[in-house]
Amino acid sequence: MCGIVGYTGINNALPFLLDGLEKLEYRGYDSAGVYIHTDDDRDVLVKEKGRVKDLEKKVEEFDMRGKSGIAHTRWATHGQPSIENAHPHVSADGRYYLVHNGVIENYKQLKADYLDGVEFKSQTDTEVAVQLVGKFASQGLDTLTAFRKMINLLDDNSSYAFLLMDTKSPDLLYAAKSKSPLLIGISETGNVVSSDALAVLDLTKDFIELHDSEIAVISKNDVQLYNSKGNSYTRNSFHLDIDPTAADKGTYPFFMLKEIDEQAIVARTLIKNYFINGFPHIDEKIIHAIKDSDHIYIIAAGTSYNAGLIGRRFFEKWAGIPTETYVSSEFAYDQPIISKKPFFIFISQSGETADSIQVLDFIKAAGYPTLTIANVLNSTLTREADFSLPLLAGPEIAVASTKAYTSQIIAQIILAAAIAGGHEDLQKELSKLAVDIQSVIDGKEKIKQLADKYLVNADRAFYIGRGADADVTLEAALKLKEISYTLAEGFAAGELKHGTISLIEQGTPVIGLISQSKTAGLTRSNLEETMARGAKVITIATKNLATSEDDIVLPELAGENEMFGPILEAIPIQLLAYYTSFGRELDVDHPRNLAKSVTVQ
Repeated sequence: MCGIVGYTGINNALPFLLDGLEKLEYRGYDSAGVYIHTDDDRDVLVKEKGRVKDLEKKVEEFDMRGKSGIAHTRWATHGQPSIENAHPHVSADGRYYLVHNGVIENYKQLKADYLDGVEFKSQTDTEVAVQLVGKFASQGLDTLTAFRKMINLLDDNSSYAFLLMDTKSPDLLYAAKSKSPLLIGISETGNVVSSDALAVLDLTKDFIELHDSEIAVISKNDVQLYNSKGNSYTRNSFHLDIDPTAADKGTYPFFMLKEIDEQAIVARTLIKNYFINGFPHIDEKIIHAIKDSDHIYIIAAGTSYNAGLIGRRFFEKWAGIPTETYVSSEFAYDQPIISKKPFFIFISQSGETADSIQVLDFIKAAGYPTLTIANVLNSTLTREADFSLPLLAGPEIAVASTKAYTSQIIAQIILAAAIAGGHEDLQKELSKLAVDIQSVIDGKEKIKQLADKYLVNADRAFYIGRGADADVTLEAALKLKEISYTLAEGFAAGELKHGTISLIEQGTPVIGLISQSKTAGLTRSNLEETMARGAKVITIATKNLATSEDDIVLPELAGENEMFGPILEAIPIQLLAYYTSFGRELDVDHPRNLAKSVTVQ
C-alpha cells in the first residue's frame, strides 16, 4: 500500500518521479505529492488529492526543474484522503521532507512524549516521524543520527519504508525500511529509491536490497548502508531481468483485461520452467522437506487464500499429505494446534503481505520449515522463507488479481505432482489446459453480454457450487465485490437453504459453477430452487456436464482432470466481474479503497 519513488542524479528529476508514481498507482491512489530541490536552490512541494494525473496538472503551475526529489502516492491509513494528509510531509522548520509507507503504531505516544508544542499540519502518523527528525537535528544531531534516533523510537509492531531529504544536503537521499518493501536502483545517470522495481525499470534494472532495520544514504553515484548500530558496509547489486513494456497496457482499456488475456501464456511459462523431460522439476530440498512433514499449512490472504483452497485438494489427493489453508491475519493471532512435523507454504502475489510476514516470523522462530510461492522475486516473503518458488506471471498491475491467481493454482499442482513422485501425463494435460484457457478467453464477447444483461444493474449476486467449485465461488464473489462494488457472496450450494435463500428475490443473479460430476446434479437442483423464487440464473459448466441451456460451456474435463475445473472457471468469473465494472463505467484497475500490495495489518 502506498508508493514511494525518489531520485538523485544528473537529470531533471520531475518527469522521472511522476512517471514512477503512475507506475506505482496500483499501490494507492487517493492522493499524491512530490518534492523537488530545484536547480536555483528552491524547495518546491506540490500535493493533490486524487489520482496522479491530478497532481501532474497541478505541477504544471510550478517551475520544478531539479536534480533530486521524492514523491509518493497514498493509500490512507491515518487521516482521510486530503492535500494536508498527502505525502511528502515537512518538518516544522522546513528543513526535512519525508515520505512513508507503513504504520507507526506508537505515533500518538511519541507525539505526546517528544513533540509537545509542535504545530501539526496533518492527521498522519508520518508527520510525527519527520517532526521527530527535525527536532533531534535542531538539538545538534547530524541528519543520519537524527534519522536513526527517530527509527529507534518506533515500537516493534510498527512498519515503515522511509525516504527522507535534508534541504541542507539536497543531493542525498536517506532511506530505511522494516516490514515494508524498498529497493535502491543503480544507474550511470543517478540512483533511485522505490517501493517497487516496476516504477524505475526505464532507468535501471540493477538494484540493491535494503534489509529490515538498515539505513541507506544515497548520492547520485554512491550507496552507503548502515546497520542498527551505525556500522557502515556495502552490498552487491542484483540484476532484475524484466521487460519494462510488460507493465504497459498497450491497446487494452485496462490492465485487468490484458492480464486476463495473458493467462494462457502464463500457464505455458510455468510448464516450460517447471518440467524437465516431461516430469515436474522442483528443488529436491523442497520435495524432501515436504515429504518429511506430517501436515501442510497454507498461509495466505485474499485471492491467494482462495488459490490455497484449491491447492489444498491437490496436496491431499496427489501427495497424500493432510493440508489446511488459513487466512494469515487470523493465523497470526489465533494459531491452531500444530502437528509434530509441519511444513508451511506462504502464497502471495506481492510477497509483501504484512499479515503473512508476521506469521512467517512466528513460524521461523518456532523452527518450522517454510516455502513461499510468490510473483515478486526478492520480496520479503521469498527472501526470508527457507525456500521459494516464483510464479513467473510477470507484472500484475490491476488491483484485482487474475493471472497471479491461476498461476498460484498451477504452481501448487506442479508441486503436488512432484511430491507424489511425478505425474506421467501432467505436462501434456497442462499444455492442453493452456489451449483450453485460451479458448475460454476467446469467447469473452458472450460473457460480456451476460454481464450486461444480468449484473451491470444488479445490487447483489450469489455464486454457488460444490466441492472445488465452492472454493471458486469465493474468488468469484471477491472479484465482483472488488471492482464493481456489487454485494456478492460465494458459498457451498448445499448451504443455500441454511439462510441465503431468504435473500433471493425476483431478478437476483445467481451464478452456478458446475465442473464436478459427483455433485453436478445437486448443484443444478439448488439452482432450480433459486429460479423458483425468481432468480436470474447463469450457469458455467464443463462440456461433459453441460446441457443445452447452460450459458457458458467450458472445455471438457473428464475423469481425474475434473480437478482442473477451477482453473477454467477462473476465466469467466474474472470476465463477468470485469465487464460488470466496465459496464458501470468504473475505474476497473483502481477500485475505491483498495490497493494491490497490502503492507499494513
